[in-house]
Amino acid sequence: MEDTSSDAHGYAKLVKPRRQKEYNNRTTFTNLSPPVDAYNAVYLAFVMGGAGFLLPYNSFIMAMDYFKVRYPGTPVVFDLSLVYICVAFLTVLANNLLLETISLNSRINFGYIMSFITLIFVVICEVWWEAFGTATSYSVNLFAVAVVSIGCTVQQSSFYGYTSMLPPKYTQAVMVGESASGVFTSTVRALTRLLINELRGSTVYFFTVSASAVATCFAMYHLIRRTDFIQFYMALCERAKTRITLEPTEDAGLIETTDVQYGVLKIQTSPPPTGSLSFANPAYEPSAATAPTYKVEDVVIRGRQSISQSGVGLASIKRGLHARWEVTKSIYPYMISICVAYFTTLSVYPGIISEVVSCSLGSWMPIYMMEIFNGADLIGKILAKNNKSWTQRRLITWSFGRLFLIPLMVLCILPKGRPFFHTEVTPFILSLILGLSNGILGSVPMIQAATKVEDRYRELTGNMMTLLYMFGLAAGSFVAYFLQNILKNRVSSYPPCSSDITHLNTTISSLITSTTTVISSTSTMMTTLTSTLSTIVDNFTQTESSR
Repeated sequence: MEDTSSDAHGYAKLVKPRRQKEYNNRTTFTNLSPPVDAYNAVYLAFVMGGAGFLLPYNSFIMAMDYFKVRYPGTPVVFDLSLVYICVAFLTVLANNLLLETISLNSRINFGYIMSFITLIFVVICEVWWEAFGTATSYSVNLFAVAVVSIGCTVQQSSFYGYTSMLPPKYTQAVMVGESASGVFTSTVRALTRLLINELRGSTVYFFTVSASAVATCFAMYHLIRRTDFIQFYMALCERAKTRITLEPTEDAGLIETTDVQYGVLKIQTSPPPTGSLSFANPAYEPSAATAPTYKVEDVVIRGRQSISQSGVGLASIKRGLHARWEVTKSIYPYMISICVAYFTTLSVYPGIISEVVSCSLGSWMPIYMMEIFNGADLIGKILAKNNKSWTQRRLITWSFGRLFLIPLMVLCILPKGRPFFHTEVTPFILSLILGLSNGILGSVPMIQAATKVEDRYRELTGNMMTLLYMFGLAAGSFVAYFLQNILKNRVSSYPPCSSDITHLNTTISSLITSTTTVISSTSTMMTTLTSTLSTIVDNFTQTESSR
């Protein structure tokens, strides 16, 4: 089996193929049966891949109990979320532009390495040693989140481009992994809090577990990357990118005029004048018999380059923009749906959810809220596997209808001290609905979009969907910051946990004191009366005796 590559002059030369390109050169490629994903190993690896690129962000958010104690009176959760999302949005824009110049594997490796190094730095220098002062430490953590955001976003966007080239269930696997990441980090955080009483010590163990999990996900990615299953579908998409289409009406021939022309076959739609050369077949065009005919033994042409190999010239930029426009026209309902869905989620999670107060649960309240959200999100993304009933119109309708969750969640906080929904059960139910709907409406558009384009555009489709996904996250983060400022400026006339409860406790205490005093006074009076009566009786007895 042999592979082809081009020399400096554009001629094809025969070389020994590398393993990952074997499928590209099989003449019966389209008739091959796809390799089987034995034991769902590839599926599970992509679940871990989805968990791996959100673990660092979830680790920072789930350690909010530590950060709130370390930086009291600061909107640390809002700042961490806003910095991560804004940097992520800019990164996904850059990643979309660099899609054609940096390989998929290099981008994913870059994301894993950045995430792992940053988590190790935070756990050692910031949490364990506390090497920085409070003000400097705050900035260091924000910078660390920004670095993590760059690595994770490049990795996330690349993973969605990766799975877009595979069957749809592998895109769902990545999204299940995202939710599993949230469930994993919230569970680990709860366990470290329960097992280790000291807050800083539990946070050290928590970040250590997160860094170890990222390293495990990185190892799993490299284990499945070279499997026949992955190589088959990668080759299928690469073959689609380099397909040559003959267009008889194209005036410029079969190659671009700027290319070095080794041979150009001009296809004529009508017989040439008598006496001129013609490649027409006399068997089908009798009039061609009047002119000399020639058999074409070989025509050497260089086909148009694919989008991923087009260089950096003006022509390649135009082709890239044209390809993105064609993809957008095919999948814009899914882009709108996923954007609105994540806009709603980030408007209340994690910022607004972390502000819900519970007098009975205390600092555990936001941890429980996030645990419920992440668990419901995971269930929703598992349910998204059966997505045939979700039409484009239904996706958009439900995504916009979900916006009502924003004011409902805010009413779990306002009015301060005496919120409209004052019991814990209401925010728990709203968090459940938010997570379940996020799992479904955040997964189905991503899964279905890749099936609406040609194979050669699948990686680009995954990156375009991630771009709108990140735009929704960024817009939602700004809304959350705006809501946080409103909440901060609302001064409550009631102390936390309601003054009514305090007043009731005072009343009960006073009543008990008064009752005790009355009982004590009554007891004293009864003792005095008994003593007096006893004295009178004794005196009367003595008088009678003397007589």
